[in-house]
Amino acid sequence: MSDTAMTDTAIRPQGNDAENVSGSDHYTIITADTHAGGSHAQYREYLDPKYRDDFDAWRAKYRNPFKDLKDDRRERNWDSERRWREQEADGVVAEVIFPNTVPPFFPSFVLFAQPPKPDEYEHRLAGIRAHNRWMADFVAEAPERRAGIGQIFTNNLDDAIEDLHFIKEHGLRGGVLIPNLAPDVTWLKPIYDPEFDRLWKVIEELEMPINVHGGTGAPDYGKYPVAQLLYINEVGFYSQRPLVQMILSGIFERFPKLKFVITETGGAWIPPLLDRLDQVMARIRDTGATGEIRYPKEIVLPKLASEYFAQNCWVGVSQPGPADAAVLDRIGRDRFMWGSDYPHDEGTYPYTASTFVRCSTASTPSRCARSSAATAPICTAST
Repeated sequence: MSDTAMTDTAIRPQGNDAENVSGSDHYTIITADTHAGGSHAQYREYLDPKYRDDFDAWRAKYRNPFKDLKDDRRERNWDSERRWREQEADGVVAEVIFPNTVPPFFPSFVLFAQPPKPDEYEHRLAGIRAHNRWMADFVAEAPERRAGIGQIFTNNLDDAIEDLHFIKEHGLRGGVLIPNLAPDVTWLKPIYDPEFDRLWKVIEELEMPINVHGGTGAPDYGKYPVAQLLYINEVGFYSQRPLVQMILSGIFERFPKLKFVITETGGAWIPPLLDRLDQVMARIRDTGATGEIRYPKEIVLPKLASEYFAQNCWVGVSQPGPADAAVLDRIGRDRFMWGSDYPHDEGTYPYTASTFVRCSTASTPSRCARSSAATAPICTAST
């Protein structure tokens, strides 16, 4: 896209802020949350050839349960011309890309599928590696406008580290998406296990952002009519767990240069959570206890949760509302990144300009827009 076209696409100031800018000023809108993935036919070409017969057998039995991956909307995941046409019409000119669709051998949608069990691992690993290869080529079509995110599993840390180097070497500057392990994923070690320190060390050395995404980490509720209702009401808590675990386990203390990004979980919950954790950590520092519970000295950290957040964390706030905008300054304008969630049905497309107006109860539309333009590249700039 030319500079002129990008200027024409961008959203211009509205309301009170327009009084303080010239007629030529505009906001360049970068979304920190979109999704893309290949079709099964495309993934087959990116799959290690030794798995293609198994893939054909798996694909023959697969039945897609997702409506947006059945009709022509699915093409928005891999059709670059359509993606740019729709996003540019909506004022968006660049994107951070999370995975979407269903990679080879996955039981369901890529973000919500639980990590593989030992007997599934080999084929599921081949599936995410096919996706990472696909994503690298997809990003290469417009590397200045796309920051793709690669994936790893943590079943085998040697494999995970190998995949980290692939992600870095193939221009996926959005970083790595780590699994959010649900409480019932008992076959894998948690991210706060000391064994993971060698993974964090490599990620820090590669200057690679760590990503977790909302909607993940919930347990299996079973096949009950109420299951989805329970999920939608509880998943917010489970999506927050990686942040809490990274802070309390001292990962940010041991690896102060890590960049941790939590996306599509909103932002209004963060200040109250940090306030509560600050109180807990200060009490433990002073007393070494919570009631009858006594803590070992090694878990007493020198900083508070709010300090580790300011040191290590960014937030991708998709479809922000007034409550999210109200905490923009508390989170930090350089830490708050706006997201559209394209092409999902709940995303802002095709009403992105209106979503900035929604923020005006607590923050002028231009502050939300400035946040998207100024901060979405932050976590990708170093790679």
